[in-house]
Amino acid sequence: MNKRLVKPSILPGFMELTPADQILFNKMMDTIRKNYEKFGFLPIDTPVIEKSEVLLAKGGGETEKQVYRFKKGNTDMSLRFDLTVPLARYVSQYYSQLEFPFRRYHIGKVYRGERSQRGRFREFYQCDIDIVGNEKLSIINDAEIPSLIYSTFKELGFDDFTIYLNNRKILTGYLEFLNLEDSAPILRTIDKLEKIGPEGVEEELMKLGLEKETIDKINSFIRIEGSNDEIIQQLKDLDVDNELFNTGIEELATVIKYIGLFGVPKKNYKISLSIVRGLDYYTGTVYETFLDDYPSLGSVCSGGRYDDLATYYTKQKLPGVGMSIGLTRLFYQLREANIIKADESSLTTVLIIPMDGFEEKAVEIANRLRAEDIYTQIYLETGKIKKKFGYADKLNIPYVIVIGEDEVKNDQYTLRNMKTGEQRSLAVEELIKCLK
Repeated sequence: MNKRLVKPSILPGFMELTPADQILFNKMMDTIRKNYEKFGFLPIDTPVIEKSEVLLAKGGGETEKQVYRFKKGNTDMSLRFDLTVPLARYVSQYYSQLEFPFRRYHIGKVYRGERSQRGRFREFYQCDIDIVGNEKLSIINDAEIPSLIYSTFKELGFDDFTIYLNNRKILTGYLEFLNLEDSAPILRTIDKLEKIGPEGVEEELMKLGLEKETIDKINSFIRIEGSNDEIIQQLKDLDVDNELFNTGIEELATVIKYIGLFGVPKKNYKISLSIVRGLDYYTGTVYETFLDDYPSLGSVCSGGRYDDLATYYTKQKLPGVGMSIGLTRLFYQLREANIIKADESSLTTVLIIPMDGFEEKAVEIANRLRAEDIYTQIYLETGKIKKKFGYADKLNIPYVIVIGEDEVKNDQYTLRNMKTGEQRSLAVEELIKCLK
């Protein structure tokens, strides 16, 4: 009976990479991890599957509709949809064992049942950092986050990028000053400015019941421009009689001052009063990072300050500030735009090619090289020598060692540079020095 073959394929919204692309992806992840650790953030990892009652404690909203939820026996479970909710659960659960401020980073996969479309994924890597305080958290922490964003994107190879920042208290206070008490839907609408444009924002604000005069005031407000210091001064000159508004200005001025002290060049950070972040739990500083030459990519890194991380899990007040890089989406966009290219097909430094009967010697030498942290591979298949060299060439392995009768007899092994074609006969100790 003929066996029915199943067509190999994956679900839409999931990403698989060739080894060359995966090497590049891993290097980006390693760069992000290194910078997170350089700034004193500690690693954690949480289960991909959480109890539904824990993960969905907040309830409602668009996110819940996208959650992958299922039952096994009597247990109601869900796949995590971000790394923030698991952090809230984690900090609440291990509160007595943690030192505050708690600085954690988490790099892991999250899952959202989004509508399948190009560049939107249902499984993707998030790279998060958060600084969580116990009852209070210095505003200077808000200035260190852009410093880390700057360090990370510089090391990823970017020079021209801008970290746009704002403080939600400023706009919320201004809306209160305009006698608009329910600010959340207005802030969510303003957050869509990049996607739907000024006319779209105006139309949605009218649907919320705002008068034309009020909408014009909001539009004029979020378009205030100038240098960072000039914008701060213009905000003060408005003489808005609202405590929240003025607190926001003070916080933003402090953050701007300390971002400079942390060494971020002025060209890389700018106040933008239209940056509000749509998520309701942000209460103060907010960030959005854009690559200057590729604005169509949208924000490549975002985050902000929140007053109470874990309100659904503990009575402890846990304010925090953090940011997130959506690595899968960022990698996909950069690759599609030909901004990054995979130029490594292998991680191997040297390929050992033994002639027939000299496999044992190849293993012995491979062990010596690997003990010295030299990435080594042995070609153990049969075939013509040309085919074996061709294998190294296609994988861009820089060196080949040939082991045959003459090499073993003289204890001198032929090392070939695959780029230049140069060959030398070297003893094992000399091979190690050359390949290190």
